[in-house]
Amino acid sequence: MWSDNQTARDLLNFQHVADIAAERIFGAKGQPLSIGISGGWGMGKSSMMELLHISLKQRVAELAMAHSVAIEAGHESVAPDEVRFVNFNAWLYQGHDDARAALMEAIAQSLVDHAEKEKGRFGAGVLKKAKGLLSRVKWFRAASMTGGAALALYTGSPLPLMFTSVAAAGGGLMDGDLSSGDVEKLKTAYESISKEGKDLLAAKKEDEKVAATTPPKAIDTFRTELQATLKEMKITLVVLIDDLDRCLPETAIATLEAMRLFLFLDRTAFVIAADEDMIRESVRVHFKGAQLSEGMVRSYFDKLIQLPFRVPPLGTQDVRAYLMMLFIDASELEPDRKDEIRDAVCMRLGQTWNGARFDRAFVLETIGDDCTPDLRSRIAIADRIAPILTSSPEIRGNPRLIKRFLNSLALRASLAERQGVAVDEEVLMKLLLFERCGTAEAYGALLSSVNVSADGRSNKLKQMEEAVRGETSAPLDKPFDVPFVRDWLLLDPPLGERDLRAAAYVSRDNFAIIGRPDELSPEALELLDALLAATQPSPPLTEKAKALSYRDAAAIMDRILVKAGEETRWGVPSILNAALAVASVDDRHARELSSFLANRPGPQLEAGIVPRVVLLPWGKDLLRLWANKTDLSAPMRKRVEREIA
Repeated sequence: MWSDNQTARDLLNFQHVADIAAERIFGAKGQPLSIGISGGWGMGKSSMMELLHISLKQRVAELAMAHSVAIEAGHESVAPDEVRFVNFNAWLYQGHDDARAALMEAIAQSLVDHAEKEKGRFGAGVLKKAKGLLSRVKWFRAASMTGGAALALYTGSPLPLMFTSVAAAGGGLMDGDLSSGDVEKLKTAYESISKEGKDLLAAKKEDEKVAATTPPKAIDTFRTELQATLKEMKITLVVLIDDLDRCLPETAIATLEAMRLFLFLDRTAFVIAADEDMIRESVRVHFKGAQLSEGMVRSYFDKLIQLPFRVPPLGTQDVRAYLMMLFIDASELEPDRKDEIRDAVCMRLGQTWNGARFDRAFVLETIGDDCTPDLRSRIAIADRIAPILTSSPEIRGNPRLIKRFLNSLALRASLAERQGVAVDEEVLMKLLLFERCGTAEAYGALLSSVNVSADGRSNKLKQMEEAVRGETSAPLDKPFDVPFVRDWLLLDPPLGERDLRAAAYVSRDNFAIIGRPDELSPEALELLDALLAATQPSPPLTEKAKALSYRDAAAIMDRILVKAGEETRWGVPSILNAALAVASVDDRHARELSSFLANRPGPQLEAGIVPRVVLLPWGKDLLRLWANKTDLSAPMRKRVEREIA
């Protein structure tokens, strides 16, 4: 099984993008910078963020090493700034904390932790400054609980008023002149506030000076003190904000508004990973009362980002490489060997623009003698399914969906092994591909054709494979007449001649497998087999059908019509004999057969069927329906019109 979380292993050749982003942060030389990593859900934004984090840490280590070497060699060298990372996931705080205060606290707490750890180097003064930042965060929390007006002032944005349950307690609330006196008044509302709120409002004496100010002044002071603290500690603060597009609109916008408090401060860099479409939708929801043009919605996020990066969409060769590397990572190869193969794969992908081809032969050659038969088989599977996983609208090369596809395949293979069901993994893979990328109607029709077959071989599937794989590709009937099904039918291995019952059994989580013995009595099951085997009308079989119960006859008719749906030429096919025998049992079965025949496409109808139905009680009505079709062949139309004249 493959983890669905972000990874530090680059299987998508994203490292070069992460390295460029890291270069820009170091190249800023302490100047403020904001970087946006955008892309759709599951496209690898979090993994890109992780790769960037690693790249930054490697550069910090390299600079520190170069400084040490220079000092040891007796050369002058200025110690490089330290880099302090703050990982912030607003989604984790959603519903439990105010996103603005949570981000501020995460930044301040990071500096406090570092100052305490390096107290001997920084001294008590730096630690006091860092703790002072935390005190200001507490004041902001108290202000936010007083009322939304203070909170709107502190973010610098006209956000909706929040936390108004105790607004009346704050005398300076409406004029923005919130002071320590207003905070004191909140004590009268103590009992109506949560325990957390009481703790915030019970300010310590050392926080009195912090409280005795207005929000605009508090914001300016916070920014000034933060910048001074970073300078004194010689730290560049890199804040990594992820999963913003998972948040509710209010949380997403609140986080972006809080981020504005720190933007454009020296020695800060913000990296935001988000789906731009989701952020824009959050903007629309948040400002739903305003008349915002598409450009205004787009510019809201764009104005926060100085350097945009977009996770590149995966092409066929990228998906092929990703699939193969996932299989290689799950193999028994040594870790060092896996890294060597990954490096070779990423290098090759970087050359594909110049005509270098990435394919199965290249990977097998790279693995060499270490490739086991099982791994070789899986690499062959990856090579075949990559084009469909890239082009299918349901997957579109999405790395997370590809992982889920492979995990589902592994789960079904494990179920088959646990239950002693012998099934080829390639067959499981191909059926799962149809289930995930095809329509539910088409998938149900495919498995139904397996259900009604005595040997698990789908005649319908065989006919479609012959139609698509032949020298002249023939059209497919609904619901199979879509590009995906045609591509799927061309995908090896062909399944028309295979017993698919085992594969259908372990794939039954989305489609019930109706066993033949469960649905039919032994007598009915025996008669069904005889009817399907008959090539000519058989009066004895018709008499046996008349002796069936309505339930058994209905079940047999259902099975016969499913199988009849696989026919593409309606002259006198053998299946018509079986259908007519059961139709003679009850008028309801006759109407069902008449409706089925009336819906056959005109080009499939041949003149030979007319004599078989014209004398039936419902035969003339059926012929009149056929006569209304505009696509009948000339012989068929002539014969029908002659009979109904």
